[in-house]
Amino acid sequence: MLREDSVWRCGKHEISLVRPRIMGILNVTPDSFSDGDGKLDQKAAVVKGLDMLDQGADIIDIGGESTRPGATPVDEQEEARRVIPVVRSLVATGAPISIDTRHPEVARMCVRLGCSIVNDVSGFTDPDMVAVAAETSCGCVVICGREAKGNSSRRSVVLDNAHTPMRPVASNRRFTLPEEAPIMREVMGFLGDQARALMRAGVAHDRICIDPGAGFDKDTDKDVVIQRNTKKLESMGYALMQAVSRKRYVGDIAGVDEPVERDAATIGQTIWAVESGARVLRVHNVGEVAQAVNSYWSVAKKDPRRGFVSLGSNVGDRLGNLTRAVKLINDLPLTCVVAASHAYETEPAYGIETAVANAVVEIRTELAPMILIERLLDVENALGRERDSTKPGFGPRTIDCDLCWVEGEEHYGARLRLPHPHLGERDYVLVPMEDLMHDPVRFLAHAGVPVLPVEERVGHVVAELGVLEWETL
Repeated sequence: MLREDSVWRCGKHEISLVRPRIMGILNVTPDSFSDGDGKLDQKAAVVKGLDMLDQGADIIDIGGESTRPGATPVDEQEEARRVIPVVRSLVATGAPISIDTRHPEVARMCVRLGCSIVNDVSGFTDPDMVAVAAETSCGCVVICGREAKGNSSRRSVVLDNAHTPMRPVASNRRFTLPEEAPIMREVMGFLGDQARALMRAGVAHDRICIDPGAGFDKDTDKDVVIQRNTKKLESMGYALMQAVSRKRYVGDIAGVDEPVERDAATIGQTIWAVESGARVLRVHNVGEVAQAVNSYWSVAKKDPRRGFVSLGSNVGDRLGNLTRAVKLINDLPLTCVVAASHAYETEPAYGIETAVANAVVEIRTELAPMILIERLLDVENALGRERDSTKPGFGPRTIDCDLCWVEGEEHYGARLRLPHPHLGERDYVLVPMEDLMHDPVRFLAHAGVPVLPVEERVGHVVAELGVLEWETL
């Protein structure tokens, strides 16, 4: 069983598993079972990947070979041609990018380009794929997929998951489902064997994620048995992925034939998986799943996290604007202000023409980061913030609320970057943080945020303006 503070180590990323993480599926194929339309449009794939990040995806999983039943196998050269341009573009965002491939050379190329995760549908049964994992620091997804026989010998891979099913399990037809024990022995045996093979090759335990492989070589009854036993899979002690999005068995039990219409049924399965211990959710419809999981998590789990919000004002009653902003942040749902720094006069930065009054607030919040940033924008709007995209820094502002850091959170979309990409260069954030903790430079360095020397920072503090009496409002 995973510890409550567990992380999945994937290259340069340490993905906290304190709360569920969403892996968005990005198919760069003309024949995906779910969303292929007969065209291969790499530019559109990049746009879709960026949109997934803004919808709340923590990871993007890029695949260039369809795994639908009856799909034509794709060789390494063709798969690389499909995925490499997309990988290059999305790695540049800084987000954790996963490559969904069974080809060792494709995996090796993508990791060299910056992919953080190798998602191997053949379950690292190929020794060459194990070598890729051993020679890099990537995260590894071990799938109980095609021909899962519970050993690590090299074998051919069959693409049509309607063929080569798991070996038959005797079933007494008085019962609606086959016996659980043989099915779970096979799935857990395979996953355990392959995880240990990776560890013998030098891959650390906390780099490994397991996936029981819904839909691969399994009929609906077996998939239901496996999903009902998610807690047993979680007890194996590895990060656990659920990847049932729009799968055939989901449609079978929900009575939905078209894959693209199975999102509501997928959400139902996903909530069960989260409750049972799965922490990585591989899905097509990122926005709807994120909304459902965030809603569920907020009422089902106590999950307060520490965060810091930077405030700035250079219009009107600047101290009054800062004070009211702190009060409004404290009034946000599932959020409280722990402490507010003093206000400081700072030099203008980033093209702003006038001096700014700045402060930093420490918060505790149970809102997901993508929800919290929207609520902070509501605070700006409530205080009359106007944005002029033609002006540097979007012009003068009654209030600016920057979410700088949230405990255990990374994010790399256009709507939100965490930690804030300019945090370590802003004197007008770092100095107020000294009111809230002993050594913010050391704190941020421990959190992986590089901090510039004072003389190299922007927006230097020039004077203290006083205490923010927000609690009296």
